[in-house]
Amino acid sequence: MAVAGTRVAVERGKNESSTALIRRFTRRAQGLGLVREMRDRRYFKRTKSKNVGLKRALINKTRRENYNELVKLGKIDPAAKKVRGKR
Repeated sequence: MAVAGTRVAVERGKNESSTALIRRFTRRAQGLGLVREMRDRRYFKRTKSKNVGLKRALINKTRRENYNELVKLGKIDPAAKKVRGKR
């Protein structure tokens, strides 16, 4: 695995075309594993800590209890369709 500070430097040769320079750069980056590593990192999602999960569960529980209380009091019709987003 490459270090985050790894840089790929290529110098243009005397009679080297720009496409050859780009090709050489690409091959060097692939050789170091930078392309693969960047693709792996692209969709990486950090796992949430146990405390964050417990806090979220408490919030959901409170919301659910509040909703059920409003249904009991007749302020919310549970048969009404819940619409989220665009209508």
